[in-house]
Amino acid sequence: MGVKGFVEGGIASIVAGCSTHPLDLIKVRMQLQGESSAAAAAVPQPALRPALAFQAGAHTVTLPHAPTPVSKPGPIGICTQILRAEGAAGLFSGISATMLRQTLYSTTRMGLYDILKKRWTQENAGVLPLHRKIAAGLIAGGVGAAVGNPADLAMVRMQADGRLPLADRRNYRSVGDAIARMTRDEGVRSLWRGSALTVNRAMIVTASQLATYDQAKEAILARRGPAADGLGTHVAASFAAGIVAAAASNPVDVVKTRVMNMKVAPGAPPPYAGALDCALKTVRSEGVMALYKGFIPTVSRQGPFTVVLFVTLEQVRKVFKDVEF
Repeated sequence: MGVKGFVEGGIASIVAGCSTHPLDLIKVRMQLQGESSAAAAAVPQPALRPALAFQAGAHTVTLPHAPTPVSKPGPIGICTQILRAEGAAGLFSGISATMLRQTLYSTTRMGLYDILKKRWTQENAGVLPLHRKIAAGLIAGGVGAAVGNPADLAMVRMQADGRLPLADRRNYRSVGDAIARMTRDEGVRSLWRGSALTVNRAMIVTASQLATYDQAKEAILARRGPAADGLGTHVAASFAAGIVAAAASNPVDVVKTRVMNMKVAPGAPPPYAGALDCALKTVRSEGVMALYKGFIPTVSRQGPFTVVLFVTLEQVRKVFKDVEF
C-alpha cells in the first residue's frame, strides 16, 4: 500500500523542518516587511509637494516634502532584531506548528509522490520521464497542502507574532491553542484561509523539488555509474532541487504569507480581498521585486532544508530497506 513511503518521507521531513526552522522564521518576517503600506495601497493619499521655502513678508514658509524611504533590514538584521527582542528562543517561535505541518503536509506529499512514481515507473517499462515526475509532484503537493493548511496557517501566525506590538500579538501558546482559538474566534473555515495559495505553492515546490532531485540524481548516476550513489550525489542533487524550488515558489509564498497573517476586524473589510488583490496591492505599493522579498533566506532555508530532507530520506530508506509495513 506504500505505507513505507509515508513513514520514510515523514521522518525525513520532520528532521529537515525542525533543523531549518529559524531560517524559515526569518523568511516570513522579511516577507511581511512593508505589509502595512501594501494593505493601504488602495486608500487615496493626499498629494505631497517637494520641500520649498520662500519669504512671505517677515516669515519663512516651508512646504512639506515626501518622506525619505526607510531602509529595511536584511536577513542578518532580522535575525539580530529577533535575538534582541525575543532572545534565542524567538528563533524557534512556532516550531510546534512546523512539526505538525511536516507531519501532515510533507508526510502526505512524500508518500503520495513515492506511490505515483513507483506505479508510473512500472507502467512505463521501468523509466519515468521528467514530465511524469512533475505531474506526480503537482498531485502530491496539492493533496498534501490541503491536508496541512491549518498547521501552515498556525505556523505563519506564530512566526509573525513577535514582530507585532505587544497589544496586537495573538500569543498562541502552541499549535493546538492556535488552531482551537482560530476555530472559536474565526470559524472552522478560517483554518483553510489562503488554502488556494498554499495548494498552488505546494504544487510548485513539490513538483520542482522532487522532480529536480530525481532528475539530477539520475543524471549524475548515468554519468558516474551506480557506485556514485552516495552522500556527495545526494547533496549535489538536493541542493540543485532546493534552488529550483525556491526560485519557482517565492512569489506565491510572499502572497500566501500576507493573506494568512492578515487581521480582519469585526465589521471591517479585510486588508486583502484575496490572493490577486494582495499581489496587486503589494506590487503597486512596493514594486514587482516585493514578490521576491525573503528570497535570500528562502534559498538559504530551502537549500539546507532540501539537502537535509533528501540525505535523511536516503539514510532512512537504508534503515527500512528490509522492513515491510
